[in-house]
Parts: sequence; structure tokens; C-alpha cells
Amino acid sequence: MEASGATNSASAIVLLLWEPSYVRRAPDACRYTRPMLVDRKDIFEGRVIKVSVDTVDLPNGMRVPLEIIRHPGGAAAVAIDADNRVCLLRQYRHAAGGYIYELPAGKLEPDEPPEVTVQRELAEEGAVQAASWKSLGAYFSSPGVFTEVIHLYLATDLTAADSRPEADEVFEVEWWPLEVAVEKARSGELTDGKTIIGILRAASHQKIA
Repeated sequence: MEASGATNSASAIVLLLWEPSYVRRAPDACRYTRPMLVDRKDIFEGRVIKVSVDTVDLPNGMRVPLEIIRHPGGAAAVAIDADNRVCLLRQYRHAAGGYIYELPAGKLEPDEPPEVTVQRELAEEGAVQAASWKSLGAYFSSPGVFTEVIHLYLATDLTAADSRPEADEVFEVEWWPLEVAVEKARSGELTDGKTIIGILRAASHQKIA
């Protein structure tokens, strides 16, 4: 048994050394896991998510049950105006226990490109539209259990648009100097993942961070 444990440890070390180049391709990672699926037991299907227990063969040869939450993904906008201010929502989130600050964002509708999603959400929530858009990349929000990929975009050359928030959205729109938002992202005062990553990537693009 001890010899087997040593072999597993060695395999884990090899995998750890190999993983970084793989992780850099995060949005493509799902292609790698599909051939490993042995069985899937559906547990729950809601308005947004699906939950299943997947039996999976891992790269080290182990077969394990994994609890997986499937999400269609989302898109978020880092909208920066002519005064170098970024649009943030002070939004009520029950799961977070109250109000937090977030970028305008929303989930992808079926077969919807993320650039369409983000334009819609910026207008509906931020009450602005952008003439210029640039991708800031994507990331997995919590890859241990969650398939959600969030796509980030920098939006500039802003003009006013009609705000059309959904009935269950409770938020106020604020505009912060980008430098202040960067400082609060670094200090931990901002706690939403997409907002922290989006602001820091946008600031890097703008040569601020």
C-alpha cells in the first residue's frame, strides 16, 4: 500500500509540473475533460444552473465522482468614460449577504456570443453604450466545481443609453476614478472576482497598473 501511495504522489508531482502550460489555455480546458467522462447523474436543473455528479477518469488513472455545476457563462464590461472613470454597480446580492460593488455583467443566453451579451448588459445596467470594445480575455470563476467562464471587455467612447434593469435587480450606478478602483481592487475592498480581474486587466491595458 505504501508503494502505491508513493506512485500516486509521484504522479501528482508530474501533473503539477505539467499543469501551468495547460492552465494558460483555460477557456479551451473543457475539451480536455470530455473524453474522461465515464458517467453522469443529473441531480438538479434550475433557471440558470444544472447540477450533476460526474464519474471521471483523471489523468493519473484514478476514477472519481465529481460534483459539477454547469453554468452558461457570462460577460462583464469595464466601461471607462472620457474622464477616466469606471462604471460600477452597488448591487444587492443575497448570496453575498448584502450590497457589493460589481461591473455591469450578465449571463449568456443560449448560443449568444459574449460580445452581444456584454453590450446588452452595459446598456441595461450602466445606461451607456460604447463605440469601442476590446476583449480583456476570459477566466474560470471557480473551476473546482463550476463550469462558468466569464468574458471581460473594455468599453470606451461612451454615450448615454436607456437603462432597462430587470425586476429582480436591485442596484445603484456609480462612477469611480479608475485609479481609485484599482487601489480598492488591490487592497481587498472590492470583493467580486470579475470586478477585481476586469479592473486590473483594464488598468494594465490603459498603462495604469
